[in-house]
Amino acid sequence: MTGYAFTFRGAALTALGSGALWWADEGLLCVSDLHLGKSGRAARRHGVQLPPYETRDTLSRLESAIDATGAAHVLCLGDSFDDLAAAEELDETDRLWLLRLQAGRRWTWIEGNHDPGPLDLGGAHVTELTLGPLVFRHIATAGGAGEVSGHYHPKAQISARGRHMSRPAFLVDSDRLILPAFGTYTGGLRTTDPALCGLMAPSAIAILTGPTPCAIPMPRPARRG
Repeated sequence: MTGYAFTFRGAALTALGSGALWWADEGLLCVSDLHLGKSGRAARRHGVQLPPYETRDTLSRLESAIDATGAAHVLCLGDSFDDLAAAEELDETDRLWLLRLQAGRRWTWIEGNHDPGPLDLGGAHVTELTLGPLVFRHIATAGGAGEVSGHYHPKAQISARGRHMSRPAFLVDSDRLILPAFGTYTGGLRTTDPALCGLMAPSAIAILTGPTPCAIPMPRPARRG
């Protein structure tokens, strides 16, 4: 299991290369923005046909993260489904897969802006959850402290040997931790976007996901003049 270990508000955490967050002392695995059923929603609303494999790919990677950590508690940090209809249309095979992943462990669904309200699935359904020094919610709030959130799907662009590449990233400062999207069809928002620059302190770091997670200063827009 590859990861980048760091401390946030006194909690010893690990940013996993998959984009999941691991809190070993709590046996907690946190993932954000699964957006299960995104291909179905695209077809239903816009007539766009995407390969319908993203739900199973996301569930497969989630299962791998659970197996690697032995998580006793899985927390899904909102926008777990692309909308409520996507949850209702979940293929029976995938529904049984989710139930199998839930068996024998605590499971918490945080309400997101895509999937507000309770889902017809096992586990607890809450708007936010406080554990020790941390508060888990879907969208960061003004003045939030010890806040773990998602929603923005942050991605950091870096340059190496004259080439540019972009990776999903965790963003961390002294008050906030924003997770990357875990879902397969999720896209991302660059850290240079005003929304993220406005939320994160100048000292913020970006922890890049991938085979060997690493931390860099959070990329920001280049200064002019």
